Amino acid sequence: MAIYYIDGKFVPAEKAVIPVDDLAILRGIGVFDLLRTYDGRPYFLDAHIDRLETSAQKIGLTLPWSHADIARVVEQTLAKNDIPEANIRIVVTGGSSTDFMTPSGSPRLLVLVSPVPRLPDHWYTKGVKIISWEVERPIPGAKSIDYISASLALKKAAAEGAIEALYIDRNGLALECTTSNIFAFIGDRLVTPGKGILSGVTRKVVLELAQELFAIDLRDISRTELLAADEVFITGTSKGLVPVVKVDDGTIGEAMPGPRTRQLMEAMKKHTEKTN
Repeated sequence: MAIYYIDGKFVPAEKAVIPVDDLAILRGIGVFDLLRTYDGRPYFLDAHIDRLETSAQKIGLTLPWSHADIARVVEQTLAKNDIPEANIRIVVTGGSSTDFMTPSGSPRLLVLVSPVPRLPDHWYTKGVKIISWEVERPIPGAKSIDYISASLALKKAAAEGAIEALYIDRNGLALECTTSNIFAFIGDRLVTPGKGILSGVTRKVVLELAQELFAIDLRDISRTELLAADEVFITGTSKGLVPVVKVDDGTIGEAMPGPRTRQLMEAMKKHTEKTN
C-alpha cells in the first residue's frame, strides 16, 4: 500500500482524504504537477516545482510553502515508499471554504506516488495515432486540476484508436495535447508552438537536445500544416518522446517513425541515463 503526504501527514493511500469543503472538490480550484523518477531519483524536480508555483500564481493561489519545503516533502514521500520507479503527483488544492466559493483556509499540499506504468513498446517502434479536438485551455500556462475537457477528449481518442487528443484553437492552430506537447519536422526545421500552451519539462529537454542537431522554429502550426509535416511526435513526463504516424484520418510521412524523430529518441535515452 502506497504512503501519501496529505496536508501535513503521511498516511496510507486507503486513508488519504481531504475535507468535503475544499474548493478542489467544490469548484475544481487547484493546481498540480506530475514528474517521475529514473533510477529512483526525481527527474527535474526543481523544474516541476517551478511550474507548480507558476500555475498557482496564474490562478491566484498563494503557496504557504517554499520551493525547498515542497522538494523536501516529495523526497520524504518517496523515501516512505518502496517503488522502484514512481510517478509523483504534487497537488495544491484551493483549501476549505465556508461559503463554498471563496477560500477561508490555507491551500492543502498533497503528494501522491504510484508505480510508473509500462507503456506499449509499439508506441515507440511503430508510432501512434492522435486525434484533433477543438478546445482551448481557459488559462494557458496553468496546470489546473480541471481536466473535464481533457477527459472527454481522451475518451473520444480511445474510441477512435488514438492515444492522445490535440487541442485546436478557434483559428485552426494546433496547440498541445491533453497531457503532451506537439512537435513537427516541416521541411528542414523542427517546429513546435511557442505560445498559448503549457510548456512541458520534457519539451524543454527536447528543445535543448534538438538545438545541437536541427534548426528550430517556435511558432504557430495550423492543423493543415501539421497533417502535411514530414514527421510528428509528442512529448510528456510519463510517456517521454512518442512518434505520431497518424492524425485523425491523415497519415504522417511514411506512416512510421521518421529518422529525425528516432535520432531525438536516442538522444533522450542517453540524456536520461547521463542525468541519473
